[in-house]
Amino acid sequence: MGCRTDLVPMNKHILTEISKSRQVLDLLEADTATHQILTDLAQACAAGLQSGRKILFAGNGGSAADAQHLAAELVGRFAGDRPALPAIALTADTAVLTALGNDYGYERVFSRQVSALGSPGDVLFGISTSGRSPSILLALQEGRGRGLITAGFTGREGGDMPTLCDYLIRIPSDETARIQEGHIVIGHILCGMIECALFGRTEGEPRRSC
Repeated sequence: MGCRTDLVPMNKHILTEISKSRQVLDLLEADTATHQILTDLAQACAAGLQSGRKILFAGNGGSAADAQHLAAELVGRFAGDRPALPAIALTADTAVLTALGNDYGYERVFSRQVSALGSPGDVLFGISTSGRSPSILLALQEGRGRGLITAGFTGREGGDMPTLCDYLIRIPSDETARIQEGHIVIGHILCGMIECALFGRTEGEPRRSC
């Protein structure tokens, strides 16, 4: 009986959360400036991959999960079978992360990896909902200094990321959950655009217009 009395307010909460997510997606749908940045970013990624470069992803917490998710879409597949693409989530090696955190401080866990793995022409993605995560800012600084293309996924305000990113995608929200939802939507779109730019179609699928 107790569950029944809670059903109406819980249902209202569900609808409210879905509505907030929809509002953010509606804003993204209408944001032609972001569409252009995303198009340019996809082209830069595709050009780098065609030239033998790789893509690096870094993020903390939920953004770490997003970093691994997007790297997996590229190394594995997104829309269909095609050659593997070189992408690395700098969040995934616990031995490296804990060694760097212990020896250099947590803020250096990604920048040190960029110095070890990054090469000029690679694309480095820093994912931070606030745009102020020290570990992400230092990684982007390191990437800039080493000639990497720097890209950022962040929230409405952008924090300290704008001056460090060649391409910056801002999700039009100040709420962490909504920003993270926007990041994965944009990330999936990006993966599809990269596949389309490189392969035109995926194995077993009809050719698509790119």
